[in-house]
Amino acid sequence: MPNIVYVTRRERFNAAHKLFNPRWSDEKNKEVFGKCANANWHGHNYDLFVTVKGTPGEDTGFCIDLKYLSTLIKDKVTSKLDHSNLNLDVDFMEGIMASTENLAIAIWKQLEAPIQAAGCDLHCIKLFETENNYVEYFGGK
Repeated sequence: MPNIVYVTRRERFNAAHKLFNPRWSDEKNKEVFGKCANANWHGHNYDLFVTVKGTPGEDTGFCIDLKYLSTLIKDKVTSKLDHSNLNLDVDFMEGIMASTENLAIAIWKQLEAPIQAAGCDLHCIKLFETENNYVEYFGGK
């Protein structure tokens, strides 16, 4: 049986969003989402943890080059999210409620195939919205 290891890379980004269901009245949005439905948006300093799993290579001793993983995350995800409005500016969030849960799923979709192409499997997306609130997504498994 191969030795499976889990490797995690942290990246950070800042983004604005609001939680708002356009099918609801302003009153219901405020009731359900509170200050997160602020018409003038609000922002977070996000911490993104991307965990991959794989077998260490004989030649390198690691399952993925962490410099490559960092570049991949920046190219596919954080360059699009950082200092953006999740509701308005991010192509892979178009038409999706900009909750942290949905953002974690969308990030997974951006990274899964390129990480597999690098010889690893994406194991987990952990996304901290605040120091007290975070989401973990394991690809619907």
